[in-house]
Amino acid sequence: MTIEQLTVFVENKQGRLSKITNLLAAEKIDLRALSIADTQEFGILRLIVNDAARALEVLRENGMLVQITEVLCVKLPDRPGALSEVLEALDGEGINVEYLYAFLSQATPDAAYDVVRVADNAAAAAVLKKAKLA
Repeated sequence: MTIEQLTVFVENKQGRLSKITNLLAAEKIDLRALSIADTQEFGILRLIVNDAARALEVLRENGMLVQITEVLCVKLPDRPGALSEVLEALDGEGINVEYLYAFLSQATPDAAYDVVRVADNAAAAAVLKKAKLA
């Protein structure tokens, strides 16, 4: 299934991340998952939240450079090798994974969720469905 992810470009300076999380908390926006990649000067913060449209609005109102990206979210059994099967299926069909990160949910303790960025979400979802992995 596809979900909305926020991508925030963050200056790599003390207090920038806490400012973002404080802004979202003040608006009762719940963080579900996050990932950050950084360089010496800036970072790319990726967030899954309970209200992406509102989070986008709040962050933009506060001068943040942010966008919404559709990404694939794959529910996997929480067991060794499950992610390897997904990646192998995608690789076998020539689908490149640009990045991914994972999270767990208390609501489904026997599953893990992987957020996967590919060029074509529909094609990747079809491959996973055909392989009975989604």
